[in-house]
Amino acid sequence: MRKAGARWTFSSLLLAGSGVLLIGVGLYFLFVRPSLLPEDVRFMKLSPAELQLVGGRLGSWLVHVFRVMGGYIAATGVLAISLAATSFRDHHPLAAAGATVAGAASIGWMAAVNFVIDSDFKWVLLGMALVWAFNLAAFAWEAVRS
Repeated sequence: MRKAGARWTFSSLLLAGSGVLLIGVGLYFLFVRPSLLPEDVRFMKLSPAELQLVGGRLGSWLVHVFRVMGGYIAATGVLAISLAATSFRDHHPLAAAGATVAGAASIGWMAAVNFVIDSDFKWVLLGMALVWAFNLAAFAWEAVRS
């Protein structure tokens, strides 16, 4: 049970901020992202004729894929905020371990893959991954100080 008046730490605020960023990305994938971006076509090296042949069918399928992906990204953000408000804020070591694995598997992996495919969004995603990493460094620094 949380002690009355337990304060938000810098690390928990950063983790909550990371969660808010992930919710934003999830909403983008759910409601805004087109099925095919110019970078997608560039990566697949499709000719205009090939794109015209498969573009419509591929695009309609990708809408569903990105809706599912957006839901998972937003859910990861909600869980990050929940973790930040509870056991991470109280400096439970298992919370830091969970945040480390979750960050690596979610925004860390997403950023890495976007560098592999030379995405136009790679630097934005790297920035988000760094915010997540900074929350873990801040958690460690706070733990050493206390």
